[in-house]
Amino acid sequence: MNLKKTLLALTAGASLSVSVAATAETLSVAATPVPHAEILEFVKPMLAEQGVELDIKVFTDYIQPNIQVDQKRMDANFFQHTPYLDEFNAGRGTDLVTVTGVHIEPFGAYSGKIDSLDALEDGAVVAIPNDPTNGGRALLLLQNAGLIKLSDSSKITATPRDIAENPKDLDFKELEAATLPRILNQVDLALINTNYALEAGLNPTEDALLIEGADSPYVNILVARPDNKDSEAMKKLADALTSDEVKAFIQDKYAGAVVSAF
Repeated sequence: MNLKKTLLALTAGASLSVSVAATAETLSVAATPVPHAEILEFVKPMLAEQGVELDIKVFTDYIQPNIQVDQKRMDANFFQHTPYLDEFNAGRGTDLVTVTGVHIEPFGAYSGKIDSLDALEDGAVVAIPNDPTNGGRALLLLQNAGLIKLSDSSKITATPRDIAENPKDLDFKELEAATLPRILNQVDLALINTNYALEAGLNPTEDALLIEGADSPYVNILVARPDNKDSEAMKKLADALTSDEVKAFIQDKYAGAVVSAF
């Protein structure tokens, strides 16, 4: 009799486990490695407790994550900022949408020759990324510092041709973003993406002569489609990514190189 009851209990328990497992919803998210996938891995156990299994797929390019979501091969992605998404939607005819903003990777200006912007001489050589989004971001940062003035002060895809005022007669060089840390000692100032700065051993909070603040429009966002952006699983992920736990994780792990935007 006791053996029979034990077997019945075990069977009931197994059935319950299968039932619970069956109710768990899988949410697939495309992400670039650092810091996006790392942040997602941090919230994965939090989501599991809420019945959402987070399936994280790591990509190293900026095209496929959006294509995968648009074609419904993935539920969401986490790798880009709003200006990039807007440009992608306009260029590709997609309709991807922002779910929530999560963090900023502050864009900074670095130099191997001077230790303050006050020391930047007339005619100094300034290197900026040669892609529209990051090149415009660099020029906007320099405009905010009062070094230049753009003909359209809000144009996020500005190039040196859009500079209306250049009182120091700065000489701008547009180069591949990934190469900028390597030519730091060959120019007077270089505007470098945080991920490349970190890879080169630069500390944005200590080494940057000029850096974006938390009010930057380049907030990295969780992105989905109009048909799934309001799903319960997506809401749970958005809540987890903007939780106090994630804010503390970002602060502790990245020490200012990545800043929470919530």
